[in-house]
Amino acid sequence: MQRTLVELLAQKRDGEELPAPEIRRLVEAFSRGEFADYQMSAFLMATYFRGLSDGETVALTLAMLHSGKVLDLRSIAGLKVDKHSTGGVGDKVSICLAPLVAACGVRVPMVSGRGLGHTGGTLDKLESIPGFRTDLPVTEFTKIVDEVGTCLIGQTAEIAPADKRIYALRDVTATVESIPLIVASILSKKLAEGIDGLVLDVKVGRGAFMKDHASARALAEALVRVGTQAGKKVVALLTGMDTPLGHAVGNAIETREAIEVLHGRGPSDLAEITLALGSEMLVIGRVYASLDRAREELQRAIEDGRGVRVLERMIEAQHGDPSVASEPAKLSIAQETIDVKANRSGVVVHADALEIGRTAVAMGAGRTRADQPVDHAVGLEVLKKPGDSVKAGDTLARLYVHDRAGGESCAARVEGAYGIADTAPAAGPLVLERLT
Repeated sequence: MQRTLVELLAQKRDGEELPAPEIRRLVEAFSRGEFADYQMSAFLMATYFRGLSDGETVALTLAMLHSGKVLDLRSIAGLKVDKHSTGGVGDKVSICLAPLVAACGVRVPMVSGRGLGHTGGTLDKLESIPGFRTDLPVTEFTKIVDEVGTCLIGQTAEIAPADKRIYALRDVTATVESIPLIVASILSKKLAEGIDGLVLDVKVGRGAFMKDHASARALAEALVRVGTQAGKKVVALLTGMDTPLGHAVGNAIETREAIEVLHGRGPSDLAEITLALGSEMLVIGRVYASLDRAREELQRAIEDGRGVRVLERMIEAQHGDPSVASEPAKLSIAQETIDVKANRSGVVVHADALEIGRTAVAMGAGRTRADQPVDHAVGLEVLKKPGDSVKAGDTLARLYVHDRAGGESCAARVEGAYGIADTAPAAGPLVLERLT
């Protein structure tokens, strides 16, 4: 006799493993309204404490995936590969990475997110481009991926709707920090894109969701295992997020900086992460057999302007002003500036990504609730980073605000995010580990 849904809850509460069909039944019942929000909340809390096996996590991922539409991109030639970041401060990689990889021959369908809390969102940054639309219908998304090579949109009502409802419950029931639930949420949305492979940028550090290496590695390993069991080629890189990536933190200002990477003028750390992730994508896409050869081609696509041209075509296809691809300075940022000065000479030992990210939110560049608007024009530049020598009075960071008086408290917060000492900190690698 089939167990009732309440009996399934009791099984998970007691730490028993649920068969895949039963996991699917729970999600389907939830989608139909036969399994109430409070019952799903109970399942999430049981999962938080008892965990899920890999088999259960795969089953939950696939059930959430099939709660909506799975895009069929088989008509588009070649393998389709996406990238996902677990989120950080100054992480604008997708904006330069997607067109660059597409310029080298791999299609990149990308469903991105908005910022929430101290981490920024790709959609908010792209929408600083005049006219740019991220709410395209699936048919238009597919057409752009085919003709341009890449398209970046937001999660539609058709893509993994069960995940959207479950995530809302996790947010208010203190069950966000569960690796199986994080894995199922990320992969259900990504697999719905119709991709063949996925490269994961799992951030670790002060400005990341996972603060320590062990937690980040556990998440990366789970994502790779479950994604592989779901039939996809998956690679994960662990990358540092103690300090903001690049110099810019905000929306228009980050989009400017990402475009500069495609012109060969971007910050070295942002360019390095872009090339590292892009190389993995080209190898997964079977365009190149080695990471070294793939990196060489990405570098050539920057030097000969192919990356910029794809970005220009993508912006135009998504109804934005394509001229910003060649003139990123056209993107409007706030005109009032406040400089944060060093109060002593020495070497910068930290520029706390978490506090800087929170300050950007306080300035209006981010949001603390999903329904809040963002100010695309405000932001800041992290001009000095760990390892840089400074003299008293040097500018550490610059804030771009509409009102100087209102921005002074934010400047004080940025000053507090800096640490200056007599000796330089030990420099660590940007890419901490690679998992397959």
